[in-house]
Amino acid sequence: MRMYVLAMTLFGTDVRWTDIVDILIVTFLIYQLLLIVRGTGAVQLGFGILSLIVIYFVSAWFNLHTVHWILTKILPYLVFIVIILFQHEIRKAFSALGQTPFVRLFTRRLEKQPLDEIILAVTSLASKQIGAIIVLEKEMGLKNYIEGGVAIDARVSYDLLMSIFHTASPLHDGAVIIQGGRLSAAACFLPLTLNPYLARELGSRHRAAIGLCEETDAVAIVVSEETGKISLVFNEQMVSDLDGPELKKRVSELMTAGSVTPRRLLRKDVSLP
Repeated sequence: MRMYVLAMTLFGTDVRWTDIVDILIVTFLIYQLLLIVRGTGAVQLGFGILSLIVIYFVSAWFNLHTVHWILTKILPYLVFIVIILFQHEIRKAFSALGQTPFVRLFTRRLEKQPLDEIILAVTSLASKQIGAIIVLEKEMGLKNYIEGGVAIDARVSYDLLMSIFHTASPLHDGAVIIQGGRLSAAACFLPLTLNPYLARELGSRHRAAIGLCEETDAVAIVVSEETGKISLVFNEQMVSDLDGPELKKRVSELMTAGSVTPRRLLRKDVSLP
């Protein structure tokens, strides 16, 4: 009510309550967009595109015919250029719009028993320095990655996970994907991150987990074959050297939260550059 009175004072008596709602929605969308592109290369690309638009109007104002003609030919394709360059950010934006309480009523959560089985298997694999990637699906579907692996569709259990990641198993290379408490597929290949600023000591498993979490809202657990350390990757953030109880607590919190997770859930985290 106070906002409506303030708007009436600033803009006159012609302001309707629907105008206030309209402004709030646009403000919210712009704010979410800024959150998504903050700290990414999309910011620089956005400034580059904005610079082209400014140059276009400047060339028209000062009659720079050659520059204006070139930009006239380029700008009609700007929409396609934006879609190609910002495809990752666009996917994240639509995903963020889908993170509403209504949508979450229809999503599946990881039950307590499968989580206990996962943590037990992860800690056992870490103690034996057996590499592994376990991916937990959230709101965004991982069907494309599941279809590229070996279909299993079985109840999650300690024995099943240990047998899959055993070095003699033909399925140990690749990731295991868990949907709604069931192990959907194994030997799934994930997209490697293209981030050039990652530490060199991060192996292909960590880079694959980061690559997947850059494109989806999945939670990935990685066991390093070299060090036996357990890492947790989510939403372009990674925290390493976790023990069983801490890993269980963080995974449980992440699986019950939305894609935009409070920073406290990944305290002591490492924000990927």
